[in-house]
Amino acid sequence: MARDSRPSAHRNDPAVIREALTTPATWAVVGLSENRARTAYRIADFLVSQLSMRVIPVHPDAPTVFGQDGYAVLADIPDGTTVEVVDFFVRSALVGAVVDEAIAQRERLGIRTLWLQLGVVDTAAAARAEAAGLQVVMDTCPKMEWPLP
Repeated sequence: MARDSRPSAHRNDPAVIREALTTPATWAVVGLSENRARTAYRIADFLVSQLSMRVIPVHPDAPTVFGQDGYAVLADIPDGTTVEVVDFFVRSALVGAVVDEAIAQRERLGIRTLWLQLGVVDTAAAARAEAAGLQVVMDTCPKMEWPLP
């Protein structure tokens, strides 16, 4: 049997999770719409109401959510806006391209951490992000990680 040449499994660093959840920050939530029934909306609401984070919606429809203007893609977020964390509610099969966009926007937006939600797994994209100097949390949810131990 041939050896698997894909990147090794990603391991989440508890210190990165702690920093992301306890440091006041702006989170761009990719996949956030006005649909209150969607998980992205409920988790973004948790980030705003429980953790006091600012949330910027990133969705093809560019909706206004929680009083924040939305953008179709990360590249549309205006210069001068700092986004410390990008949270991905995107299917695993599609997340790699959006991770690559976050890598491309890293310096302009000040992105430090990428958070791939529960069930969103792309080890190759995580490896690319880490190689570009970003912290990566994958296959977990902020609400599941809170409260911190």
